Amino acid sequence: MKTYLLLSLSVLLLFSCGHKKSNETAVPIDGKDVVNLILDTDLGPDYDDVGAMVLMHALADSGLVSILATVSSNKDERVIPCIEVLNYYFNRPAIPVGAPKSEGGASLTTWHKDKWTDFLPSVYEHKTKKTSDAPDAVKVYRRILREQEDHSVTICTIGFFTNLKDLLLSTGDEYSPLSGKELVDKKVKRLVSMAARFPEGREFNVYCDIPASKAVIDEWPTEIIFSGFEIGEAVLTGKLTAKMPVTNSPVKDAYEMCLKEGDFDGRNSWDQTAVLVAIKGYEPYYSTEKGTVSIDGDGANTWNPSENGKHIRLVEQMPPARVASLIESYMMRQPAAK
Repeated sequence: MKTYLLLSLSVLLLFSCGHKKSNETAVPIDGKDVVNLILDTDLGPDYDDVGAMVLMHALADSGLVSILATVSSNKDERVIPCIEVLNYYFNRPAIPVGAPKSEGGASLTTWHKDKWTDFLPSVYEHKTKKTSDAPDAVKVYRRILREQEDHSVTICTIGFFTNLKDLLLSTGDEYSPLSGKELVDKKVKRLVSMAARFPEGREFNVYCDIPASKAVIDEWPTEIIFSGFEIGEAVLTGKLTAKMPVTNSPVKDAYEMCLKEGDFDGRNSWDQTAVLVAIKGYEPYYSTEKGTVSIDGDGANTWNPSENGKHIRLVEQMPPARVASLIESYMMRQPAAK
């Protein structure tokens, strides 16, 4: 009984914090507090994307991030409806969305028996009926980037590299005469990616679109920070989120439906760690190491540490349980009052 009461008290305490606008300050990684963010997600096969989007919206409510767009790298028809469900739930229905239109890439739905990606759009408000109805993600990228100040945009990809490869290969259009690579070099400050496994391995986001992964990792013109598989694997969240004393919450619904199928200790927070670092910076949560990521034909990666390397990987610093507690507190934030 004592354990149950303590858990209940913890849930209520974290939930009550979710009603208040945070007074926290950012840990700037590029000299200013507000991060201009484009989120690129494969939401659907796994549900940590839901937690990552909630974290993003919670930090937007705290004034730390301006959400420029939320695009899908997954062609599955349920992804854009689910992205919009979360944007609408957090009172941001006007956030632009986009989806990949090129050949290749991946179309992957949830592997859970309870199809939460069907359930959320059937219950909660959204606009787009299916992912293929959404605008071309490359056009969304190019329009948004054109409108921003130089070197001011952070892109966080927590899915496949499909859209980013297509962006690099794009040519001048009605939005900008610059090539995609030139536009990225001019407007983007950094790319933060949940991808790869360090020091070596074969990771899902990389091997689902190997040509795109190799093209972006080899050719991207700005800094790339990698939150590797091993970083999020150690950070388990969702148990308290699934027990929130709220109703009509797509966040609670997704975690409650999925955790009961086997993730009884919580779900790995691969995507949340990347979004956390994209917005708040890596300190004090992680240290970093410079080097270069290489991708082979099978989608496996290797890491060559070097002070002259063009890539950065996160290295565990804060105990994963403390990071999990912080991330869970963001995941339990409720929408700000309209």
